[in-house]
Amino acid sequence: MEPAPALCRFCQSELTVSFADLGMSPLSNSYVPAERLRNMEPFYPLHAYVCDDCKLVQLEEFESPEAIFSDYAYFSSYSESWLTHCKAYVEMMLGRFGYGGNSKVIEIASNDGYLLQYFAEHNVPVLGIEPAANVAEVARAKGIPSEVLFFGVQTAKDLVARGHRADLLLGNNVLAHVPDINDFVAGMQIILQPHGEITMEFPHLLRLMQNNQFDTIYHEHFSYLSFLTVENIFAKHGLKLFDVEELSTHGGSLRIFACHEGDERPISIRVSAMRKQERDHGLHDIATYQRFGEQVKATKRKLLEFLLTAKREGKSVVGYGAPAKGNTLLNFCGVRTDLLEFTVDRSPHKQGRFLPGTHIPILPPEAIVNRQPDYVLILPWNIRDEVMQQMSGIHAWGGQFVVPIPEVKICA
Repeated sequence: MEPAPALCRFCQSELTVSFADLGMSPLSNSYVPAERLRNMEPFYPLHAYVCDDCKLVQLEEFESPEAIFSDYAYFSSYSESWLTHCKAYVEMMLGRFGYGGNSKVIEIASNDGYLLQYFAEHNVPVLGIEPAANVAEVARAKGIPSEVLFFGVQTAKDLVARGHRADLLLGNNVLAHVPDINDFVAGMQIILQPHGEITMEFPHLLRLMQNNQFDTIYHEHFSYLSFLTVENIFAKHGLKLFDVEELSTHGGSLRIFACHEGDERPISIRVSAMRKQERDHGLHDIATYQRFGEQVKATKRKLLEFLLTAKREGKSVVGYGAPAKGNTLLNFCGVRTDLLEFTVDRSPHKQGRFLPGTHIPILPPEAIVNRQPDYVLILPWNIRDEVMQQMSGIHAWGGQFVVPIPEVKICA
C-alpha cells in the first residue's frame, strides 16, 4: 500500500508533484567515525516535491532537527571566501542602516561566530542563536554571546521576556533548514523591533534549476525557496519584503530584506523586478518544476561516464572537500572508493572520518600532494576558484581539476 501523500509545510496542501527523486540517502552531514564503519547506517528517501498550490519545493521530514543539528560538523570559518562575503555584508549593513552601540544584532544559526565577530569589532552588541552546542562553544571562545537554542515562536517569546529584541535579525542559509517554516517566520516577527530589519540569505531555487544544482538537495534542507514563495510566507506572518539582492554565494543566492508589515519604508524596484524574473522563468507554473527531474538523471550518467573512463584509462581520481552537497551527489550516483579513492577537507572536524553512505575516507589536504592524482574532483563547486587557487600545485605533476555541476567539466 502506498503511503498517504505528505502535506505542504506552508499551506498544508497534499504533495503529489515530484521535483527530483534522488533515491535513498543518509543524512549528508552524518560523517562516520572509523569505529562505526561496520554499524548499520540509516538511509531515507531523498525525494523533493513541489506544492501545486504555493510552489514551495520541499522534502518530507524523516529526522528531527534535534537529531540533525544538535552536534554539527559544519564550521563556517573554514571558508575564506565566505568570511570575505560576511565581512562585506557587515560593512554594507553598518553603512546603510547605521547600527551602533545602542543597537542589537541577533543572528539565527550563528554557527561559530563567523559573522557576528565583525559586528562585535565595531562595538555593536550581538547575540547568536545556534542549536549545535559544539559549534556555539567555538563562538563563545571568540567572545560571541551564544544561546544554544532552536529558533521559533517560543524561543522568540522567551528571549523577548529576557530583554532581547533585534534591531537587525539575520540568518544565512538557515531558512531552508527549518521543518516548521511557519513557526520560524512567526518567531522572527515577534523578536524584531518595531522599526527593525531582517535579512535572510538562502540559495535561490531559480539558480538551482537553471544550473542543475540538484546536489544541494539533502535532508538537512527541508525547503528550496523562490522569491515568490518566500514573499507569501513572510506576508502571512505580518512581514513585508522591501528589498532583495542577488548573490553569487552557494551557486546563486538571494538576500531578502524584511520589516514589519506596518513599516512605511519604500519598497525597492528590485522587488518587482525579482517577481517578474521568476515569472518570466515559469516559477508560477507547475510544468516548469516537472521538467527538472530529467536533467538530474542526465548529469548522473555523465559523471559516471567520466569516472569509469578515467578508471579504464588507468587514471587516478580523488576528491576535494566533504560538503553535504558532495554526499548527495556521490550517493545518488553510487560512487564509492573504486571510483574516488579519497577526498580531503581543511576542517579537522571532518578529517579522519568517512563520508556518509559511500564511506570514502576524508584526509587532510596534503594527501593530494602525496598521492599526485590525475584528477581532483571539486565537490564544493560553489567555491571552486578558492579551491583551485589553494591547490594550484597539482599542475606541477599534470593534475587537473574537475567540477561536476552544472555538468562534468575539466577546468583549465
